Amino acid sequence: MDTQVLPVSEESIRLARDLLLDGQVVAFPTETVYGLGAWAFHPDGIRRIYEAKGRPSDNPLIIHVAPEILNKSYPLEGIASSIPDAGYALMKQFWPGPLTLIFPKDQQVPDQVTGKLPTVAVRMPSHPAAIRLLEGTGLPLAAPSANLSGRPSPTTAAHVFEDLNGRIPLILNGGECSVGLESTIVDLTEAVPVILRPGKVTREMLEAVVGQVEVDPAVQMAKSLDAHVAPKAPGMKYRHYAPRGYLIVTDASNEVLYDWINEDLMQRTGEKIGIIASHEKLLALQSLSGMDGEDFSHNQHLVMIDLGSASDYNTIARRLFEALREADENGCTRIWGEAFERSQLGEAIMNRFLKAASERRLS
Repeated sequence: MDTQVLPVSEESIRLARDLLLDGQVVAFPTETVYGLGAWAFHPDGIRRIYEAKGRPSDNPLIIHVAPEILNKSYPLEGIASSIPDAGYALMKQFWPGPLTLIFPKDQQVPDQVTGKLPTVAVRMPSHPAAIRLLEGTGLPLAAPSANLSGRPSPTTAAHVFEDLNGRIPLILNGGECSVGLESTIVDLTEAVPVILRPGKVTREMLEAVVGQVEVDPAVQMAKSLDAHVAPKAPGMKYRHYAPRGYLIVTDASNEVLYDWINEDLMQRTGEKIGIIASHEKLLALQSLSGMDGEDFSHNQHLVMIDLGSASDYNTIARRLFEALREADENGCTRIWGEAFERSQLGEAIMNRFLKAASERRLS
């Protein structure tokens, strides 16, 4: 199969519509990451999502809908069987945007989409290209991230092409994603809303709208669910976002991390060692190396990947998946990652970083 990469235009939207109606899949940009979409009610299209990604069949998908449905008296007809008051309040406040809501599903929604769960996950992306696709096709699209299962999520069309070239017919190129982490997922089927996956829309933002919000324990532990447990939402059960190299996320001091990196450089002769960290952390490590007479920045076996300022979590979030792929592109066999404070957007950053990690090491 030849994979086309096309800019978003009337012509490419028409091509996408023809493919989707025929049970094919199309990759497209959202504000969070690129999605791999199929018409949510076409069984062949849903099957092809799982095949293209190598995705476990019990990992549910998110249905993406167009903003125009908010004008309807019942906006999720045929998708959700009921919407609580909290659902309407959150839709009004955060849609379109990086928030996925879980409702009891309508019986019309195929079990393939929901992993045979009685619930359905829905979101309304705000990326102009995603909106053009949804409105131009008139189809609700079931879509996970457009990467091979387990790999870092794609934030550019080039990332999608790297993973899925030859597996899918079309990638709509809408540039770099502005958020860079998948949407927040909130379960609204309980008396109190529960966060199943943190994201750009934080717990504090949600509570300002609907009051008390709980967080699923699996989020705070950043652990995958046991094999026999059905995941309530994407990203809960299986290892995700992993680079090919061995990733260690640590909150070690600059001095301790510097010693660990030097030890790796001496013991892993000829291998590439990566550091994914804030600008400030990298400068501190370079200063320590300068004191020892060996400047890190000139070591051909060390790859320093800058996430941006430690005070700018928006940039860190947007850069995280790209940084993991950059470590792979440089052939890093071992990667050290800086741990960040788990508050506000930092909760989502650390959720993804720890799920990608082979190990967490404390100082």
